[in-house]
Amino acid sequence: MTILVTGSTGRIGARVVEQLARGRHAVRVLTRSPDKSAFPPGVLAVQGDLLDADAMRAALVGVKTLFLLVSNAPDELTQAINTLGLAREAGVQGVVYLSVTRSGLYTDVSHFTAKHAVERMIEQMDIPATILRPSYFFQNDVMQKDPLQRAGLYVSPVGEFGVSMVDVRDIVDAAVLEILRRDGADTPLPSVAYELSGPDALTGSSLAALWSEVLGREVRYAGNDLDAFEANMKSRAPAWIAYDMRAMMARYQRDGAVATQEDLDRLTTLLGRAPRRYRDFAAETAQSWQA
Repeated sequence: MTILVTGSTGRIGARVVEQLARGRHAVRVLTRSPDKSAFPPGVLAVQGDLLDADAMRAALVGVKTLFLLVSNAPDELTQAINTLGLAREAGVQGVVYLSVTRSGLYTDVSHFTAKHAVERMIEQMDIPATILRPSYFFQNDVMQKDPLQRAGLYVSPVGEFGVSMVDVRDIVDAAVLEILRRDGADTPLPSVAYELSGPDALTGSSLAALWSEVLGREVRYAGNDLDAFEANMKSRAPAWIAYDMRAMMARYQRDGAVATQEDLDRLTTLLGRAPRRYRDFAAETAQSWQA
């Protein structure tokens, strides 16, 4: 039987495909342009997207396990709900769905609420699934290279409540483990959910101090100005994304997103090791910039 991966060209999906292909598993990927995408040997690329029901029906033929990653988009909910419906029709035995932490709490953040609605469908339709709820990615901060190095500023307005950020590599490892667990089962497995977070509750001030240490220069937290953050986002992304990110940062500032010890223990058990620390990511990143 086959594993189908969506979102296969992004920073998470591409790594999931690479790991699965390395293990010589039967992997199929959905992409709009198979001829323009480079995938590992043995991976079958099929043309289509999540809004094309006919293409999805064809892509799902013979698929046992689905990794469902839907990128942040205005029609994210439609893409995910339709795909899950088609997967049920096709007899897919297991789904691994990439959601987001606090999906049911941050109701004023559009992509959180969309993912929560997908989780509700999974529960109501009794779809055998693993729901992965990652926090804010470490790797998002790679985009701060210029303000960190040139101005000595950490500019993401995460506030002072605390956010337990997570390494993309831990998300990928968790996804692959759950994909293979479901794909290797003879019958559908019970549904389960994991919060994916790192071990540190990071604040704007603590992040600035950490970057000061690894860069060997003074770094200050730029503060909680959401107007400035949204304006900066709009210079490189559509206005709806800029507002969505502003709403997320506002909730971080107001409520935070701090992992519980139980969540960290469960993730450690799943990974077979402790989740990565932001400090190590920052040190690796600073070294790569300086190189």
